[in-house]
Amino acid sequence: MANDPYDVIVIGVGGMGSATVYQLARRGKRVLGIERFGIPHEMGSSHGLTRIIRLAFYEGPQYVPLGRRAYELWRELEGRLGEQILHLTGSVHAGPRGSLDFEGTLQFCVEQDVAHEVLTSAELTRRWPGYRLSPDVMAVVQPDGGFLVPERCIEGYVAVAREEGAEVHEEERVLAWEPSGEGIRVVTDRGEYEAGALVVTAGAWAGSLLPELRASLVVERQVVAWLAPHKPELFQPDNFPVFTMASDEGHFYGFPAYGVPGFKVGKFIHEGNATDPDAVDRAVSKEDGDLLRAFTARHFPDAAGPMIKAATCMFTTSPDEHFVIGVNKELPQVSFAAGFSGHGFKFCSTVGEIMADLAETGGTRHDISLFDPGRLQGLLE
Repeated sequence: MANDPYDVIVIGVGGMGSATVYQLARRGKRVLGIERFGIPHEMGSSHGLTRIIRLAFYEGPQYVPLGRRAYELWRELEGRLGEQILHLTGSVHAGPRGSLDFEGTLQFCVEQDVAHEVLTSAELTRRWPGYRLSPDVMAVVQPDGGFLVPERCIEGYVAVAREEGAEVHEEERVLAWEPSGEGIRVVTDRGEYEAGALVVTAGAWAGSLLPELRASLVVERQVVAWLAPHKPELFQPDNFPVFTMASDEGHFYGFPAYGVPGFKVGKFIHEGNATDPDAVDRAVSKEDGDLLRAFTARHFPDAAGPMIKAATCMFTTSPDEHFVIGVNKELPQVSFAAGFSGHGFKFCSTVGEIMADLAETGGTRHDISLFDPGRLQGLLE
């Protein structure tokens, strides 16, 4: 026997889902969020102590309005919580001339009127001595870049959602869902629930809940490491901007010390191998650590000390690495957000607003045409 129906059920209460539950609850909806693990947790894609936020998007100019709104909403959450969750350090987008990280970011900053400046490798080092990049590297520096504290973002959104009347279940696994009249029914390992609408924000598990996306989403294992700097003063938040960087070793990203007294570094598409989110290798190997230390030693030598900590996470990647956000064509009461491809967390606050819109009306004032799920079939042919 199902419980009394909700207006909306949200499956997955991580970065995207927590913001969605809050946005629905503040609109007066009777909302249930169901999270398979704890809140927060380290099993998915929304952990790691720091996550980059920026307005300089080499991924495309369509992200800029969503990013601007994200900053507004994160500041709004800070006001509700009375604590800082968004730290501005500046952001560096570096690469050789001709690289997407540099040229694409610069182009979109100019087109979208995003505050920025261009620095050579030598100028970067003079300003921030922790940077010791190759002489051929150029950088776009965006003063409003920085990092979010992801665990507190999620905990914060869940806390204020509950204040607004939302119900959030932790450690409860969704086994199945199905249409029920004009609404939906969700079956979990604890019971059954009905609602008028369903939102799926299940990260790496989205493909198992949404068959129409299964073939399009690839889950990849990622590793990040925290290294003990030889000169810790060079890698503090007030003296070291976050970065993304294209190099001949691959595409890397990094952070100043926060939460852990070490330089945090990771590589996009760490191994390039697809994995099952229920069977991902969570052990960090010597090879994993050596890869990240070698990159650090070459470009940030004063940070390349012993490894303090390492962690695994997962990127759920779409074929073109753009997000997948939309409404089920056959079941308009079902909407989903997935495939954030390693660059989604900064947008969680805006995605929550978008998903609340879709659950309420099937549309949104935000331009999400780039993320239309309909494009995926053509990309796979």
